[in-house]
Amino acid sequence: RYSLFYNRLKNIEESEGGLDKFSKCYKTFGVNQFVDGGIYCKEWAPGAEAVFLAGDFNGWNPFSHPYKKMEYGKWELFIPPGQDGYPSVPHGSKLKVVIRAQNGELLYRISPWARYVVRDEDKVNYDWVHWNPPQSYIHKHPSPKRLKSLRIYESHVGIASPEGKVASYKNFTYNVLPRIKDLGYNCVQLMAIMEHAYYASFGYQVTSFFAASSRYGTPDDLKEMIDVAHSMGITVLLDVVHSHASKNSEDGLNEFDGTDSCFFHSGPKGTHRLWDSRLFDYANWEVLRFLLSNLRMWIEDYRFDGFRFDGITSMLYHHHGIGTGFSGDYNEYFGLHVDEDALCYLMLANHMINFLHPECITIAEDVSGMPALCRPIAEGGVGFDYRLAMAIPDKWIQIIKELKDEDWNMGNIVYTLTNRRYEEKYIAYAESHDQALVGDKTLAFRLMDAEMYTNMSVLSPLTPVIDRGIQLHKMIRLITHALGGESYLNFMGNEFGHPEWLDFPRRGNNESYHYARRQFNLTEDHLLRYRFLNTFDRDMNKSEERFGWLASPPAFVSEKHESNKVIAFERAGLIFIFNFHPHQSYVDYRVVIWHSSLIVIFKYKILLDSDAAEYGGHQRLDHSAEYFSEEYPHNDRPNSLMV
Repeated sequence: RYSLFYNRLKNIEESEGGLDKFSKCYKTFGVNQFVDGGIYCKEWAPGAEAVFLAGDFNGWNPFSHPYKKMEYGKWELFIPPGQDGYPSVPHGSKLKVVIRAQNGELLYRISPWARYVVRDEDKVNYDWVHWNPPQSYIHKHPSPKRLKSLRIYESHVGIASPEGKVASYKNFTYNVLPRIKDLGYNCVQLMAIMEHAYYASFGYQVTSFFAASSRYGTPDDLKEMIDVAHSMGITVLLDVVHSHASKNSEDGLNEFDGTDSCFFHSGPKGTHRLWDSRLFDYANWEVLRFLLSNLRMWIEDYRFDGFRFDGITSMLYHHHGIGTGFSGDYNEYFGLHVDEDALCYLMLANHMINFLHPECITIAEDVSGMPALCRPIAEGGVGFDYRLAMAIPDKWIQIIKELKDEDWNMGNIVYTLTNRRYEEKYIAYAESHDQALVGDKTLAFRLMDAEMYTNMSVLSPLTPVIDRGIQLHKMIRLITHALGGESYLNFMGNEFGHPEWLDFPRRGNNESYHYARRQFNLTEDHLLRYRFLNTFDRDMNKSEERFGWLASPPAFVSEKHESNKVIAFERAGLIFIFNFHPHQSYVDYRVVIWHSSLIVIFKYKILLDSDAAEYGGHQRLDHSAEYFSEEYPHNDRPNSLMV
């Protein structure tokens, strides 16, 4: 794999003048304005017979501005400035690339490199709008330094409001970012930013890869949002979709030049049969140029600090993970079923990002467990910084759904939370947007279900269902946070047990926005119990910020007691003790401490207590109590203490 990567990189260096020049094409492809007002246009359309530019600027004459055919399927056009010196293509004017296909048909297309596309309310398809304002937004704040501990707030701009509408970049900037900061998250991961014609696709059916979604505002609004996040010390990641593309042709990449092979594999190989989308040809030189330039544009123009690569499993294998289980056997990860071209692209992407912008972070979303995804490329790895621990949320769902409380297996919980390859960094999470979507249930909804509608008020009795749900919600999140990885992720709203599910407006729900929103207002009502979960989540993150357990070596697990239902472990100098027993409390319970000193006596105090009153607990522990280590062997360690 390293040999394939090295040879491809060497070819780029020799034929293109280096990776820097090769990946900088977002500045030349599409429609770009020179300082003197001239317009330079460039497209790749290998299957086209002729290419023209039409739009408001020439009265939509499809033939007045023909491109010149260059080698390797490229086309170029230069439009000089007008007699008044102003650009011939004004800012805000609508454009189309007109393709004469091989059968003579004229196709009106949006440039794959378009920076801004909009859809009028009375139209189905998006229109390409030339974005070149007289004064673009200027970033004022530097990007935060690379974080040691990532606490990620997974977010969607459009649903980030209690109101039933598409929320804006401005709303996120001034109403949501302060909330994220207050909760102790230091990183926001933005979904559905790359333009997608179908809102209900959650942003995973991308139509315009270089355009920030206009349904939330302008490109400058997004730049301001990222700049404000940086001023708060918040790192901003983009959920990038390079695993597939929408099948739309009128306002997408599909059949851009009139053939089915432009950007994608031809025939059945170029279609994902479950997602009904197109699959990139990662061996194609111009596809590599397009995708690498895309990453670079988001970093350099918008100042994103890195990416979460979506759908990596589909890219890594020719079978795309469809109908395939992964047991961890190494034969599943090496062989002819692996798409080495896609793997090589991911290595090139990580190499480029690390070479040009070493402060940036990359995350892989892979369900298969491909070895060495997060190891350096020089070792034959793929070069990602983190990978998602996708088995953890599945385990919590399985436990809550299938087991009685007294049947919870402590050893199995610990195994799932610690089962990761040494020196590959994992992002732990109890639930993400996947569990919030319609058809699934969040942890809070699985735990409390219908009683969330009637018994979340402090004025109503604390029922056993609500009490159990609130306590387990906190415990599940803390043990996942502390034991499950080297980073932590939460989907917006789930930190306080957001009720109901997430469902975007579509025909099936009469285009309703009722479930396409986040009711942050629930945490501000002191008569509702949601504030307890919100406060606990905040203090959990603040504790990690103070002690840095995510950046510490893996935990030492000292106890997995099945009959007592107790899990105890030590990490970053802290002792974590969880009692999952449904009804049994313990007095004078002995737990191991890692320190083996026979001279020094260590004193411990309670740092975070899920049973505290401010978290909706029963306040059964005395926080003024002090606990001292003693030379008393327990669980094969020389020292312990009583709690």
